[in-house]
Formats: sequence, C-alpha cells, structure tokens
Amino acid sequence: MKRREFITLLGGAVAWPLAARAQQAMPVVGFLGAGSPGPFVPQTAVFRQGLAEAGYVEGRNVAIEYRWAEGQYDQLPALAAEFVRRQVAVIVAFSIPAAVAAKAATTAIPIVFNVAGDPVKLGLVSSLARPGGNATGVNSFLAELGAKHLGLLRELLPTATLVGLLVNPTDENIEGVTKDVVAAAATLGVQIDIVRASDSREIEAAFATLVRNKVNALLIGPDVFFSSRRVQLATLTARHAIPAVSNVREFAEVGGLMSYGTDRTEVFRQLGVYTGRILKDAKPADLPVMQSTKFQFVINLPTARALGIEIPPTLLARVDEVIE
Repeated sequence: MKRREFITLLGGAVAWPLAARAQQAMPVVGFLGAGSPGPFVPQTAVFRQGLAEAGYVEGRNVAIEYRWAEGQYDQLPALAAEFVRRQVAVIVAFSIPAAVAAKAATTAIPIVFNVAGDPVKLGLVSSLARPGGNATGVNSFLAELGAKHLGLLRELLPTATLVGLLVNPTDENIEGVTKDVVAAAATLGVQIDIVRASDSREIEAAFATLVRNKVNALLIGPDVFFSSRRVQLATLTARHAIPAVSNVREFAEVGGLMSYGTDRTEVFRQLGVYTGRILKDAKPADLPVMQSTKFQFVINLPTARALGIEIPPTLLARVDEVIE
C-alpha cells in the first residue's frame, strides 16, 4: 500500500469516531403526543420555530424524535419509558395524558408540557410560579372553558334546554370538566346530556345517543383525541344538524359551527422557546408555568346558515374571525 493511501485511510479511521461522537453529542428532544401526527403538523412546525428562536435548529444542533399514541392513551407510559431509556435531553409532552405519563416515567429528565387543565391539581408541578420539580410548560386553560362554551351556545340558542357534552372517559381531567359544565348549566337552567367516546366508533355511537335524546346543541370537551377527530365531529354535527362548539379553531375551519379557545400557535411557539432554554441548562423548577392569555372566537357562517341559525349581532361583535 502506498504511503499516501495509508495516511488517507488512517485519517478516515480517525475522523469517523470524531464524527460519530459529534453526532452523539447532539441533544435529542423527545416529543410525546397523545393524538395523531397529521392534524398537528402546523403546531409541531411552530414548536420548531420557537426552538429555533432559542438557538436550536433541527438537524443542525438538535434532534427531535416524535412518538404519537394515536388516541390510545394506554400506550403513553410505554412511549414515555422509551424516551427515558433513550436518555433524551428533554421530553415535550402535548396534552394532559402525555404529561402525566412523562411525569410518571421520570423525575430526572426535564419535561415541558402543554396541558388543558391546572398542572398543580394534576400533580405535575408544586406551584405555577415555582414548579419545583423536573416539569414546567404552558397551561392553555381549555378545561376551564366549559362554562364559557355553554354560555356561547345559550346566547346563540336562547331556547336551548338540553345540551350534549362529549367527553373522553380516558381523559385525566374528565371529572373537572364535567363538574364545571354541570355547575354552569344549573345557573342557566340547562340540562346536560353527557356522552362518552374514546375512539371513532364510540363517537358514532355517542351521536346516535345525542340524536335519540334530541339535544339542542353540543359542547365538545377539551381532549386532544377530539382535536384529532375534528373532521369526523364536524361531519356528524352537520349530518345530524346539531349546533356545536369546540375549543380548537380547526373545528370551525373544517365545517363546525363555532370554536372558542387558546391561540395554539403562541402556545407551541412558547413550548419551543422553553425547550431551548432548558437545553441551555435552565432548570424546569425555576421556569414559571405560563398561562395562555390570548383566545380566539371563530364562527363558520355557511354552517350557521345551513343550520338555519342567525348569529346575534352582539355575538358577531365579539368574534375574532368569521369564516365565510
């Protein structure tokens, strides 16, 4: 072998381990989602944008691995455990079930969550101002919006006396959501018909029950599975002529009547920013849980016309966006 060839081979042999070590040194973020990836492509893109704002670009100086439970919440503990075995630098947990699974899986790896309910009551943090453990993130307040949703439905349909409430029985926060809606209904003189669904087949069955019971309107509970199934839900509400409100704007975009909820663009951007700060050695215990302050109210006018509903001017005046 010629001396020049030998040096070239030797150089390659030295360079390869160095490259491998550099690749291994790149921090890995584990993104744990309770729903399906397709409906949340815009949100994960915004998450990466926030991460970039903090100085981390996927593929350049950070890697992101995604795990989605596809609505099967019982799969989340195993997915979280996989990230722990993988020794990721940070776990980003999207939704209450994902956050609870991540918190149960590790007390050492930092967790950045987006949850719809009170993270203190859920046992994720000690307090909002001083989380005190390995988790912090954003409370998007969706679980607390049941009374607001019911008020919007009643304002739109003053004669409504029976309103359906669709909840996921596997949701950790189902009791709190149900309690708040039932309490609000009592003050409005409205009865609540609670139906449960945790998969597509059960959603169909729930609507059959709502139609049989002749509900006047429907409140869709704050659950990531329902966000993933928003097209199915919008289709069924149109088919059965049931006015409905959801907490995600995409429900109105795909044909649902109304949505009122957090601006999820800002929520996911902030998740990325917090993740970047933790990658730079900030401690979750020292990062206050952020609380959403920006909400969006959207009405789909073609859907309202199809349902024979005239939107009151007082309600239209408060709308952030009207879908024509």
